[in-house]
Amino acid sequence: MRLTVFWQRMDEQFGTGYADTFARDHVMTELGGRTVHEALAHGWEAKEVWRVVCVAMNVPQEMR
Repeated sequence: MRLTVFWQRMDEQFGTGYADTFARDHVMTELGGRTVHEALAHGWEAKEVWRVVCVAMNVPQEMR
């Protein structure tokens, strides 16, 4: 998954204004105690981060 697609999905799910705030501030144990931004910076694949976000935040199946 390209980062542009990842951020598009984040915007669609959480809203343009909140997606970045969530990604910057929400520490997720599923990402090793990192935020989305930190996980991506530490080399996590965007597709894997998206999967984690979907499970942790109960994203509807049709949005995954």
